[in-house]
Amino acid sequence: MTMPENMFDLTGKVALVTGGNSGLGFGFARGLARAGADVVIWGRRADRNATAAEALRAHGGRVLADSIDVTDDDAIEAGIARAVALFGRVDIVVANAGIAAQVPFVDMDRAAYRRLIDINLDGAVFTLRAAARHMMKRAAVGDAGGSLIICGSGSIFQGVPTLAHYGIAKGGLNALAKALAAELGPHGIRCNVIAPGFIETEMTFADPAVGEMIAASVAARAPLGRAGKPADLEGAVVYLASDMARYHTGDTLVIDGGKLFTN
Repeated sequence: MTMPENMFDLTGKVALVTGGNSGLGFGFARGLARAGADVVIWGRRADRNATAAEALRAHGGRVLADSIDVTDDDAIEAGIARAVALFGRVDIVVANAGIAAQVPFVDMDRAAYRRLIDINLDGAVFTLRAAARHMMKRAAVGDAGGSLIICGSGSIFQGVPTLAHYGIAKGGLNALAKALAAELGPHGIRCNVIAPGFIETEMTFADPAVGEMIAASVAARAPLGRAGKPADLEGAVVYLASDMARYHTGDTLVIDGGKLFTN
């Protein structure tokens, strides 16, 4: 009897997920690990990194947890170098690290704006730059290919009061994905965005009452009748990381239970 083929097997690939020790990032990392990838997670808190790494190792692959602050360009470059030194390569990068801080636009000072942009936008830009440099070096010696995946947001498409700076960052990253798809495609490097809707995480439930209110509102409006879970994003990230997406680049996948385009 012929065994069925797993078309989305990531065995032999190495994936880096920034902000990978909790929330959406851990969901991305778990999906990649379940599909067979070796996984590198970056996070600022060593204790959370250790807990996440232990959970990811249960899926059988190798795991590196590194305490990296994505606002530090030197730390980013060193983190990529460590991953390559340990695993030999990086094939997949999920730029996910970010924060959300609600501030009315008229009250937003430069410090609040800059802090979010430094992490959510610039941190992703320079992580992807470091990864692209590594992937291009591989391509130059005949080992082309790589998948850059950006964690976007529904705020790319819809205005969210008190989160103008968050929308700016996610909108900028969405535009960046198109530019990288065009510029890096000749080297076999793809770039796509996953734009989640409201996903129930520690960050979105930082204020439980607000989180429950938003989740209930989403459940009432989304055709699938509920808010999202990090596990709901695993399939999309595995697909984009896999060779089955080898002709898929410059795209934005909306994963929100159908809410955006039916309301």
